Amino acid sequence: MAPASEAMGSSGRFPRVVIIEEGMREGMQIESADISVDAKIELLDALSRTGLGTIVVGSFVSPQWTPQMAHIDELVSRFTPVDGVRYTALALNERGRERVSHYMPPLVTSIEFPRTLVHLCDVFVRRNTNRSQDQEIALWPEVIAATVATGATSVGIAINAAWGSNWLGRFDQDYRMKMLERQYQLWSDAGITVDKIWIGDPMAWNMPDAVEAQLHAILQRWPEITSFHLHLHDARGTALLSAYEALRVLGPEHTLILDSSVGGMGGCPYGGHGRMTRMIATEDLVNLLQELGIPTGVDLGRLIEASLLAEDVVGHSLWGHVSKAGPRPRGEALFPMDLPFIETEEEAQHFRLGPRAYVGARSPWTQPIVSSARDRLQLDLKGRHNEN
Repeated sequence: MAPASEAMGSSGRFPRVVIIEEGMREGMQIESADISVDAKIELLDALSRTGLGTIVVGSFVSPQWTPQMAHIDELVSRFTPVDGVRYTALALNERGRERVSHYMPPLVTSIEFPRTLVHLCDVFVRRNTNRSQDQEIALWPEVIAATVATGATSVGIAINAAWGSNWLGRFDQDYRMKMLERQYQLWSDAGITVDKIWIGDPMAWNMPDAVEAQLHAILQRWPEITSFHLHLHDARGTALLSAYEALRVLGPEHTLILDSSVGGMGGCPYGGHGRMTRMIATEDLVNLLQELGIPTGVDLGRLIEASLLAEDVVGHSLWGHVSKAGPRPRGEALFPMDLPFIETEEEAQHFRLGPRAYVGARSPWTQPIVSSARDRLQLDLKGRHNEN
């Protein structure tokens, strides 16, 4: 199976979609530090075999404050890379970037760089990276000068904590546009084209209408920006809705990059929600895209198995929906009509385990249930298959 990092709507009305799998970084950074390297490698290797095109393997950060990443060097040294998969890692400072450089390959530079960045919440950035918003802004000229020296011709601008803060409240669109405009102007003055934008939401303040309005504003102000990267958290259950709005707003001339996490696990310990911050579950995102006719290159069955493996690895239930109830059944996957009562989460796993998932379940049916409508549908499908 050839991995694929992007998808394009078959109808031509959707943007090109790139999925970035964050479970090994966003997920593991908020889970137990006692999870073994062997277990993490098993999960990373399983994700690598699903067809996902970009996987963030972890963070090169201080083990004092993020002990979950204490063995990142061992993980990167021992996992099994799959050809065609982009493996990246987070580094927050020069020391971290130097550590990452020792593992290139299999690691590669993240696709959103080069860029400038500012957090709209000065409380969160102080808690998360021990610097102020003003210090972030003061770094912009240095980043721009270094980028110019490399000969880069296009770059990105970025805002984090974009829609609101658990300490400061909601941020309005004027504030977001102001911070984007300041970055854009500096890059423009340096003679470099801005064609990418990254918007992060670590405290899950995204709302579908606000995401829609923001993207429309960017498209109107800077039509040359064609790549949109959204990092949406799901503490309040709106992240997949917001991602869908982005799919509706953007067109086939655009690229939409969506961060997601197997099982929906994820969250920053500095944001106030812990594990409940969550992310879009990758299996739910892949299912949505495929149902919309947007091929993903991902084997959803393998991804569901990876999600269930992730639950074993972290030791608790995760938050994906498709891994619990299965994708919409079609063809031979349609449920048996005399299926017994299905009441528990374990019994619902019959979509992948078959009858052994519901052994002993109650059943009121004394005669087989038949459906002439289903028979006709199956005949129609068989006829179409023979014609093709």
